[in-house]
Amino acid sequence: MNANISSANPIKEIGEPSTWIFQGNPQKYDVLGAVNALDKLTWAVNQSPRKIHNGDKAYIWMSGPDGGIIASGTIICDPEMREPNPTDPYNRGNALKTAPYLAVDIQIERRLAPGKVTRTVLLGDERTKQLEILTYPPATNFSVTKTQEEVIESVINGTYARAPTVDEPDSEIVGKRRHWLFSPGKQAEMWEEFSTKGIMGIGWDDIGDLTRFGSKSDIKSALKGKYGASTSHINNTLAVWQFTHEVAIGDIVFAKRGQSAVIGRGVVESDYVFDASRNNYKNIRKVKWTQKGEWKHPGLAVTKTLTDITQYTEYVSKLEALVRGENEVSDDGGDPEIAYQAYSDTDFLEEVFIGPEQYAKLKGLLLRKKNVIVQGAPGVGKTFAAQRLAFALMEARDTSRTKIIQFHQSYGYEDFVMGYRPDASGFSLAEGPFYKFCKTAEDDDERRYFFIIDEINRGNLGKIFGELLLLIESDKRGKNNAMRLLYRDEQFSVPANVYIIGMMNTADRSLAMIDYALRRRFAFFDMEPAFSSDGFKNLQKRISNARYDALVAQVEKLNEEIADDPSLGAGFRIGHSYFCPSEPTVVDGAWLSSVVEYELIPLLHEYWFDEPQKTWPWLDRLRSAING
Repeated sequence: MNANISSANPIKEIGEPSTWIFQGNPQKYDVLGAVNALDKLTWAVNQSPRKIHNGDKAYIWMSGPDGGIIASGTIICDPEMREPNPTDPYNRGNALKTAPYLAVDIQIERRLAPGKVTRTVLLGDERTKQLEILTYPPATNFSVTKTQEEVIESVINGTYARAPTVDEPDSEIVGKRRHWLFSPGKQAEMWEEFSTKGIMGIGWDDIGDLTRFGSKSDIKSALKGKYGASTSHINNTLAVWQFTHEVAIGDIVFAKRGQSAVIGRGVVESDYVFDASRNNYKNIRKVKWTQKGEWKHPGLAVTKTLTDITQYTEYVSKLEALVRGENEVSDDGGDPEIAYQAYSDTDFLEEVFIGPEQYAKLKGLLLRKKNVIVQGAPGVGKTFAAQRLAFALMEARDTSRTKIIQFHQSYGYEDFVMGYRPDASGFSLAEGPFYKFCKTAEDDDERRYFFIIDEINRGNLGKIFGELLLLIESDKRGKNNAMRLLYRDEQFSVPANVYIIGMMNTADRSLAMIDYALRRRFAFFDMEPAFSSDGFKNLQKRISNARYDALVAQVEKLNEEIADDPSLGAGFRIGHSYFCPSEPTVVDGAWLSSVVEYELIPLLHEYWFDEPQKTWPWLDRLRSAING
């Protein structure tokens, strides 16, 4: 239970005892067992050692997906050096400490049932959502304000009344927080003020409140008007727009100086504000700067004021490791848990146009085999169905436990699992998305994770999976079947809670059939055009457009001819998703014409590229359907 992260402590009244949360990882230490069996616990102190004192109050927090407070007590000594206890019966695996370390003793006074004071409850309350353990969980001990303590106590004693958060999570939250690289003025000239006041800011004050601009074009025009039209202002326009509209509460910001130094890390705490009272840098957001210092940036940083670096996951990981310190050990390591919208079997059947019996078959195949390939004609909604299937089995729209990638002919093991890639110093070993996904799932083995592969038949599967082709079998999962990785001296296994869903177009005749080795490891499920399903019929009623209905009727007849064509067959029929608009109200003449001219007709030209006489009659029929 140790980490090496500095953490700021709120100012408390003179003479008043402080309150702290001490966190333990149950995968490394039997926190619950120790709390229930012992009256006194010894706990490592890695943050704010000079502010922790004899008599302070302490809550014990057990980390994990359902993390929360499981006990409370009193610190009965100032932090002092202790010798490690290699025979501690509550260690799970290796001893947490192998050298003398700073620690306190905590007298346990109350033991709480797990689930009494949870992360979810605290995140959902305006007064506690900014608890240090929620905004930056990879640490060992965290300070608690007086107000936060009062809320926690009310939960424990049964008098809790929730104060809803001002920014309640959206019911359709998708994706995780974003990461940004930020320059606090030229050569970080504003860093001292920003880091002290807990803000971040950008310039271009002369164009005023940035919320009055409705588009990037408006911003660009304003910048040219104030700062000259001799340059394009492309980067400046993007920075202004993103700072105003795209940076969000909860996002992570790394502050830099020039191209060579990282000087801070923070969590965004407010929306955009134009502060006219400031002398300069009037465009601001509040930020909780969790780390301040100076670290050598790996290579040269970009020169822009604000850069979205979210997609560069390896780079983000390097920056996180840099500011945390090389020897830091994370006890949790995850972002604060998000309250994702619930998702049920009923939701699936309303969104995906297959019947209850087919759905039960698909779900059963995936749960039994753990690997399923959903195959069908273009436009039957395979990718959409795959993600919704994952949501249904998770019972939530939890995108943090799904990963979607696409195979292609040049995709290889190095891209998928692990391999050497060029960097500033030559080559370095980089972990691929499947390796990272499995490691995340392994640490959260009580919940299901879903790895979704589009165009799975476009890749050389033996080349991509390598030795993992054996490990993905349902009866070869788990650490008892681990194998050594090709590029690293590491025993690796595919966790039992990882499910693989592949998608494949049956109309893709440019590719060879899936080989036997893969067929033996996957179950195959056919999705068909669903024009006659109850779900699609209900959609037609909501759209209520005669030309739309006429087009659908023609496509159903077209599918009959495609299925009877010996050179094509049922696998080439046209799917219903071509006719599923984002909103029923968008279906008009222009939308229908776009579907026919730019989606259906090119597909028919491809199908009958050597028999154009078969295409011509259908071009007239499809166009006539939408033109009345």
